[in-house]
Amino acid sequence: MVVKYCLVAGAACFSTMVAFCQDQPIAYVKTDGVTISGSLQVVNGRATIGNDGSITAGDKTANVVLVRGGDLRLCASTTVHITRDRSVTPATGEDSTALMLALDRGALEASYKTGPYSDVLLTPDLRILVSGPGDADLKMRVNQKGDTCFDNHGDSAPYVTVTSQFEGGVYRIKPNQRVLFEHGSLEQVVDNETEPCGCPPSIPINVASNDNKPVGGPSSTPADTAFPLAVSEGLKPPPPPPSQPVVPAGTPHAQVEVPLTYNGAAPTQPSEAPPVTPPEPEVAASQAPTPPAPPTATPAQKPAKSGGLFHHIGHFFAKLFGAG
Repeated sequence: MVVKYCLVAGAACFSTMVAFCQDQPIAYVKTDGVTISGSLQVVNGRATIGNDGSITAGDKTANVVLVRGGDLRLCASTTVHITRDRSVTPATGEDSTALMLALDRGALEASYKTGPYSDVLLTPDLRILVSGPGDADLKMRVNQKGDTCFDNHGDSAPYVTVTSQFEGGVYRIKPNQRVLFEHGSLEQVVDNETEPCGCPPSIPINVASNDNKPVGGPSSTPADTAFPLAVSEGLKPPPPPPSQPVVPAGTPHAQVEVPLTYNGAAPTQPSEAPPVTPPEPEVAASQAPTPPAPPTATPAQKPAKSGGLFHHIGHFFAKLFGAG
């Protein structure tokens, strides 16, 4: 009976040791501004990730420390699923922390020394194999269209091969080569990409200091005026418009207090008359322009009477013979 108890106790102890060895952490990450889920333990603001976990960066780059050495940098709003590659069965005493990273959309950067086993980076369209020996200095970005940019930087860069999840063929990324797989296809490759593949550079914004107080209405608060860099780079969809008004109903947007007083004993002061515009100066009659005189009708001229000696003689005979 005692022997059976010892055997059971020994088996339980052995199982506990195996589980402990299998639950050795693979990464550490600070929880400030980061969303984490999976097999983890949080102590003093730092999460310890066991065999697997999902990490989502906030509005800034999140740094993930690998237990085997090196680190990952998750760009803003990027979600990555990190797990131990269970397909690797190492020999006794060898490091078994071959990693598998899954990235749907976003960007990350990795710096570490490769081990005896290859690491795998998965996207919705591609499977990227990072094999040693070499010093990995990798940058990767996947946008909404599936365009995948990969930078294998360094003269001693590792051996990187890319295969498609749906198509055939293999593409090797050489040291110091930056490539772009358009729409995640091996048939549309830009083998000398000029745009960077890692995290977008931070653009400093100079804002006048006002003790962090909003100026004007609610639309001028830092939360409303912020334009996430991840959205402008195509790594994150823009947020939907607000379903509720910025200012709740019944809340005054601006308020002015003016005192209103009345005293019946005091006589009412007449309000100040508005200023009167002086009339334009009158022009003197002598200086006024004379209107043009209306045209007058010219009277008909009477025929001139003939005079002289013969006129008087004729007039005399007319009276003599009775002519009027």
